[in-house]
Amino acid sequence: MDWTLEVVIVPVSDVDRAKAFYAEQCGFHVDHDTVVGPGARVVQLTPQGSGCSIVVGEGVVPPMPPGSLKGLQLVVADLPRARETLLAGDVDVSEIQLLGPDPATGRPEDLDNIGFFHFSDPDGNAWAVQQISARGKS
Repeated sequence: MDWTLEVVIVPVSDVDRAKAFYAEQCGFHVDHDTVVGPGARVVQLTPQGSGCSIVVGEGVVPPMPPGSLKGLQLVVADLPRARETLLAGDVDVSEIQLLGPDPATGRPEDLDNIGFFHFSDPDGNAWAVQQISARGKS
C-alpha cells in the first residue's frame, strides 16, 4: 500500500501575508485561494516539483498557535542554487551547514545528505532545506 503525504497545515496569523511570502518570495505555486464561508478561507500552495502542499487559512484549519510548526523539510538537487533563489526572493536564510564530515573535494554533490540551510516564514514556522541530488529536482 502506498501512502502519500499530500498536505501540511501551516499555522499563520495573517493569511494574505503568508500567501505572499510563500508564493512571491519562495516561489510556491498557488493551487487555490477559496473562501468557503464567512470567516472561512483556505489557501493551498505547493513548492515547485513537490507532491505535497501546504495550507494556510482561517476558520477551517485546526487551531494552532501561529509559528508553532517546526521541522518542515524540503529536498533539492542543488543546495547553493536553492539558497540563491530564496535570497533573490528576499527570504532570510541561514548559511549552508554541514551535518556530517566536511567534504574534501568541494564538489557540489558532496553536499548530498549532509548539506542544509534553514529559513522561517514571517510567523516563525521553521523550514530546513536539504540536498539529496538523487531525489531532488533542480
